[in-house]
Amino acid sequence: MMSSVSFAQEVRENYLGTRALGMGGASIAVVNDETALLINPAGLGKLRDIYGTIFDPEVEGSSNLKKMYDTKAFTDPFDLEQVKNTTDYSRDTYYHAKAQVFPSFVVRNFGIGIHAKRVLDAQMNTAGTSLQTFYQEDVSLNLGFNLRLFDGRIKMGVVGKAISRIELNDDLDPATSSMDIKALASEGFGIGYDAGLILTAPIVWLPTITGVIRDIGDTAFTAGSGLRMVSETRPETVKQDIDVAFAVFPIHTNKSRSQFTIQWDKLKASSEATDRSRFYHAGYEFNYADILFLRAGMNQKYWTGGIELAGEHTQIQIASYGEDVGVDGTPVEDRRFVFKFAFRF
Repeated sequence: MMSSVSFAQEVRENYLGTRALGMGGASIAVVNDETALLINPAGLGKLRDIYGTIFDPEVEGSSNLKKMYDTKAFTDPFDLEQVKNTTDYSRDTYYHAKAQVFPSFVVRNFGIGIHAKRVLDAQMNTAGTSLQTFYQEDVSLNLGFNLRLFDGRIKMGVVGKAISRIELNDDLDPATSSMDIKALASEGFGIGYDAGLILTAPIVWLPTITGVIRDIGDTAFTAGSGLRMVSETRPETVKQDIDVAFAVFPIHTNKSRSQFTIQWDKLKASSEATDRSRFYHAGYEFNYADILFLRAGMNQKYWTGGIELAGEHTQIQIASYGEDVGVDGTPVEDRRFVFKFAFRF
């Protein structure tokens, strides 16, 4: 059932939010809110206040979706039977849809949150004989701690994550009578750990270097099964890897400041890739009075951009980014758009 080559071309992350995607996917050195639990637990040491996120839906889709929908409509973007029909009318066109929420509570050096996401990628080949499919549905509990040393110049964080995962990564025969994900997918439960380190120099612009070890000792989904469906197979083990980044934080006026960061993801996986630029990210953010945020960056070889309007209890974020969905060494851009609304106290 499982195919190791299906959609192996896309570099996948457990979590990237709208802010990070607007900044080229570069996030581990600049994260300073509740998403530190998912991005870099050492970022919990940068929190300036208590945050409780109650409602924060985040939706994402490729620019192909409207044209594909107009050609063959669907009512549920995660229904594989409907998506099969849509991709059959738009062969060789990449389909991408994602939705996630992250209710959480964080204070400086501590946080807890529940992350739920669904993602479906699909592409019908020219002949209509193979539907490349990647589906992943997670529900995870994340608990993180951070230790600040030398007045915050050193931050060391760790997060534990308990993940219930449903996953399908296969080349499907579209002639199959059923496209029921629960009949096709693997399911399992796993416990994983990430650890982060942030080192900040106490000089102008606060130059910062950061590293995150993800899935320490590998994260396997064999700790349990049958929580949400019955399956004889388990999701693929997530291998341990390391992300590193550098950032500076210039202050312009009393109400305006910027952040610039570069990041190299998955050092081990990238060492085995033909095109290492698939793992490179760069981002910039301009912040005016913690109300208006303008973002730009480079994800792999493609431009990104974003904007945020923030109030005392609300956030509205929009971003666009390009993702390489071609085979390693033969880039193909999938342009995507992301929207997030958050209510927090």
